[in-house]
Amino acid sequence: MSDRLPLSPTPAPPPSRPQRPFGLHLRIDFAGAAPQARIGPGKIALMEAVGRTGSISAAGRSLGMSYRRAWLLIDAVNHLFDRPLVEAIVGGRSGGGARLTPLGEDLVAAYRSLEAKTMRQADADLKAFTARVMASAAEDAHD
Repeated sequence: MSDRLPLSPTPAPPPSRPQRPFGLHLRIDFAGAAPQARIGPGKIALMEAVGRTGSISAAGRSLGMSYRRAWLLIDAVNHLFDRPLVEAIVGGRSGGGARLTPLGEDLVAAYRSLEAKTMRQADADLKAFTARVMASAAEDAHD
């Protein structure tokens, strides 16, 4: 085993989310807009990764996607509003990169806040529903 450090740092994993016995994802569709005019967990995770890594390429890699896919998703979110959510940093010693704009940071924070409120609200109802479905399935299995 080598004592050498890796040449590039390993990106930090995305923030953990509480595990639930059901799947619920918040997706915001902008009325009257094209199908790409939506924000959901994937684009938000990508924007958070850009914020952590300072790079669209590194953000995409950290989420297991190609640079092209990451770039297309960032391009889509940059066309949602009259101002970009992610901006390029040109040049410099490291060749540039990307960062969230203040509007991008606000959108990510607002999305995560709304997501947390939605999950808290839905948690009890979905747990009760899941319990009813499981009980019904168990009864059917005994019939």
